[in-house]
Amino acid sequence: MRVLHVSYSWLPAPPGGTEIYVDRLMRDLDSLGVESVVSAPAETGGREVIDGRAVYRFDASGKDSTIESVYGGDAAAAVKFGAVLDEVTPDVLHQHAFSPACSSALVRLAQARGIPTVFTYHTPTASCVRGTLMRWGTDRCDGLIDPNACTKCVLQRHGVPKTLARLAGVVPAAFASGAARRGLSGGVWTSIRMRRLVEAYQRDVRALLSSADRIVVLTDWVGELLRRNGVSSDRLVPCAHGVAPVPPPPPRTTRGRVRLVHLGRLDPVKGTALLLRAMRNAPDAAVDLDIFGVVQDTSAAAEFNRLAQLASGDARIRLLPGIPHAEVTARLAGYDAVVVPSQWMETGPLVVLEAFAAGVPVIGSNLGGIADKVQHGHNGLLVSTWNDEQAWSDALRQAGDRRSLLQQLARCVATPRSSATVAADMARLYRTLCSGGAGAADLPKSGSLR
Repeated sequence: MRVLHVSYSWLPAPPGGTEIYVDRLMRDLDSLGVESVVSAPAETGGREVIDGRAVYRFDASGKDSTIESVYGGDAAAAVKFGAVLDEVTPDVLHQHAFSPACSSALVRLAQARGIPTVFTYHTPTASCVRGTLMRWGTDRCDGLIDPNACTKCVLQRHGVPKTLARLAGVVPAAFASGAARRGLSGGVWTSIRMRRLVEAYQRDVRALLSSADRIVVLTDWVGELLRRNGVSSDRLVPCAHGVAPVPPPPPRTTRGRVRLVHLGRLDPVKGTALLLRAMRNAPDAAVDLDIFGVVQDTSAAAEFNRLAQLASGDARIRLLPGIPHAEVTARLAGYDAVVVPSQWMETGPLVVLEAFAAGVPVIGSNLGGIADKVQHGHNGLLVSTWNDEQAWSDALRQAGDRRSLLQQLARCVATPRSSATVAADMARLYRTLCSGGAGAADLPKSGSLR
């Protein structure tokens, strides 16, 4: 059996959580006799072999850089992907990304060739036009795909004051289309057209969610969101993240100050700046904080510079390069707690499970997948007012003052589920789909995904 996995990007680009997940899944599928190849959009197409695996890049260079280019699918990229399908001839298409290049058209192209399709909801961009599932950037969204509400929210993200965004969000789509036909442009007309752009994005979201044969759900809140938007439960496959087995962590030192660590890609939604402000607001917190940041693009480089300014002059803080993924769990084992201050709805994040694999508790936002995995006062601490600097300062002081609490939490950390189990679930799903069966019938249908 051959499975074609579609990711946002691939090596040598710095990997994000989705790429790390896909790489681990393919490695575990190899041992089960499932051949995996990967495809990703790029500036130029072509085939190459990386770490012994075939990688097919399809040309997605046709989109321009205007605001409109991020809404709706990229038809030219889809045509290029069709050529990849014809060359690879997979038994199953497993799409892990949703973007203009990785649109619903990829699923339809596969199905037109009689290829079963699976989609994994890895990030909020799979349903949220803002990309975070945080209404106005600060409040948890109910996730309902609604053009009125979503247009207002995305306008505010693009700098339109909330009051004006509320008004612009109800501009009829027909009027917006007329403005576009007349060639009007600029900030005001972008606001007027936003309703049309959001509707284009949401049509593609709904097309993907309605056409994929099965949708893999990584955490509880995703299943709730998808059902709220009309996806039937019999098409959902609950399959929580897993991590590769690691040796038992060595004993941690109990001498010196409490050591905290935060790691991941440098993006405002990860809450790194909030964490640094909280540290600066708590000069009496007896903790040392190491931040390992992954710089994926120019915006991340700018974020690094902003974070460096925030950390400047505080000897407790070290801003360091990212850790190679193969070393993450071993490195985490040397810390007293892993800090995860995400300011968006995560399906993982994987770092929570990697912390647990290292036997380390998590101090995290009471939000999304973090809240699904961390039990407050048992295997970690949840900061309920996750976007509040003072609440994070208080959590840092508590960590510094109560090492015994962190040790107690560490004793309650359970070994997370194995990535090999994830691969076994996926292999079973692929084979059932290929045989024309129910697909998810023999996979877990309910219960916690922690």
